[in-house]
Amino acid sequence: QVQLVESGGGLVQPGGSLRLSCAASGSIFSIHAMGWYRQAPGKQRELVAAITSGGSTNYADSVKGRFTISRDNAKNTVYLQMNSLKPEDTAVYYCNADLSVVGGPRGDYWGQGTQVTVSS
Repeated sequence: QVQLVESGGGLVQPGGSLRLSCAASGSIFSIHAMGWYRQAPGKQRELVAAITSGGSTNYADSVKGRFTISRDNAKNTVYLQMNSLKPEDTAVYYCNADLSVVGGPRGDYWGQGTQVTVSS
């Protein structure tokens, strides 16, 4: 009923930039917050950045000043602009949405993940 479709991952050199996008679609009544998580091999999934419907943002300390999260409420889309990328940013990045479906409960939804590789 709800789909989160990510795009924008890929291979980039250290110091480069990438922009991730995630569009939510389906029987959505209201989106309360959207965010990006990442999981590197052998590590736990961690929050990268999140943004509420009102525009409040939260970032992991490791990405502050380099990554920017933004949101287009009309398009149910969240973006992650990643600058000054480092090899340690290499991970699968997952989109997350905290939303309510039409006639249903509030819950967490996840995208399928997009690989970001930072390497020379």
